[in-house]
Amino acid sequence: MLGLNTRDTKFLLIVIALTAFTPFLMQPFAQGSAMAQFNGGYPDLMQRVAIFGIFAIGFNILFGLTGYLSFGHAAFLGVGSYSAVWMFKLLSMNIIPGIILAVIMSGIFALLIGYISLRRSGIYFSILTLAFAQMSYNLAYSVLTPLTNGETGLQIRLDDLRVLDGDGASKYTNLFGMNMSSSYKLELGSHLFTFNVGFYVCAVIAIIAFYISLRIFRSPFGMMLRAVKSNQQRMSYTGLNPRPYTLAAFVISGMYAGLAGGLLASMDPLAGAERMQWTVGGEVVIMTILGGAGTLLGPVLGAGVIKYLENIFSKINETVLHGWFSFLPDGAEDFVVGVLSVFTGKGWHLTLGLLFMLVVTFLPGGLVEGGKRVAGLFRRKPKDGDDAKHHPQSNPHVAE
Repeated sequence: MLGLNTRDTKFLLIVIALTAFTPFLMQPFAQGSAMAQFNGGYPDLMQRVAIFGIFAIGFNILFGLTGYLSFGHAAFLGVGSYSAVWMFKLLSMNIIPGIILAVIMSGIFALLIGYISLRRSGIYFSILTLAFAQMSYNLAYSVLTPLTNGETGLQIRLDDLRVLDGDGASKYTNLFGMNMSSSYKLELGSHLFTFNVGFYVCAVIAIIAFYISLRIFRSPFGMMLRAVKSNQQRMSYTGLNPRPYTLAAFVISGMYAGLAGGLLASMDPLAGAERMQWTVGGEVVIMTILGGAGTLLGPVLGAGVIKYLENIFSKINETVLHGWFSFLPDGAEDFVVGVLSVFTGKGWHLTLGLLFMLVVTFLPGGLVEGGKRVAGLFRRKPKDGDDAKHHPQSNPHVAE
């Protein structure tokens, strides 16, 4: 189906099903219960998981396949956001033109940066991309203020031109009249599930982006990118020039980042220079490594974990902790709360840092490798005398 073999088709269908049922999966605990704090089934978080999943999938095409580590992808995220907001101001509040312009402009910007940066490899390439991202941030923050509105950020206004919108058109970002903020709430017993238009728009685009990435992984182009990562010098000896392939991967990756930036602006029509900071570029690196670089499912898992920690753990303050451990004696309660408060609330980055260190140390393949190890514990081991080990092994799946 859709140019995929049977196994990849099943894998894609599983991803589609998990995405469709995200509001249920991220809202497992009853409202009002002690564990409701860990529910993440609200629109803003679900949208961000889908959007940053797209960002990480695109970054993985460059880093996971070619091995080129870029710290500057936040620049393309920012360019996509600014482009989309300008389209909302000048043309229409319909998100389609804004997203299209975001992808085109980020692709052109990636072509310019990639053409220069890919003249070097290794740490020099990484430093060049970081320098370009920081220059882009500073330009957006100060020099290009007429286009970016500086530190205030670019926002939409009621008196914006919007030549394609009539007098009765929606003043909110929409998809052919469907407002991105519209939601339908379903109450089942003590559970409340939210189905948001913006999330499902992001989810559909994320599935399409995932499918394209899957096709790239399985294509001859993807094999060439793996050859670049494996041994670029040997590839050159065969008469193949790796630069066109790495530049194409860089541009595609930048377009994914621009798409994510356009979607961020579509969900919240505001573009600021902070989206171009090097810390945002570092975040997508952590997402990819945490989930599993070189896999398709890994970056999405990494994005989900980081956004969950950022939105859930950061809200667990000392007041919440005292409510959880109020059954303990006063001294013990204060001690437990004092220890756990270091890892929650404002200290959630410490939890993320410890998790990242553990994954890098014990699971170099990321969360995907951890899932494979757990699944391996439940697989039937061949009995003595079985000749299974003499059978030819199948190619690893894209999620492995």
